[in-house]
Amino acid sequence: MSVVSVYCIFADADEAERIGRAVVEERLAACINILGDCRSIYRWQGAIETATEVPAILKTSAEQADALIARVAALHSYDVPCITVWPIDKLLLSYAQWVESEADGAATLVAGVRAGRTNI
Repeated sequence: MSVVSVYCIFADADEAERIGRAVVEERLAACINILGDCRSIYRWQGAIETATEVPAILKTSAEQADALIARVAALHSYDVPCITVWPIDKLLLSYAQWVESEADGAATLVAGVRAGRTNI
């Protein structure tokens, strides 16, 4: 079993929900936990910025992590979104099995085949 958490920051809860729903429907993630607003302070294009953003944690298999990162980045409103993979040291076996069965990428594969893509 190889399950990872993918931590992301979104512009707002609507974006987090829209992207989270898409990647769960596409079976790239088993689930998303959308957390409450957070205050971010960061340097962007030479200036110090402050923003209210929404963090979220997605759970997926290590096999799907790269595809999940690419899909979230493609759907995200930011030019350089925060998308990081956190390894999980220990977890309940039945939970790991559930994550791996739900995040198997089957919907993405089927959609790609229907669209004629062979490089999925």
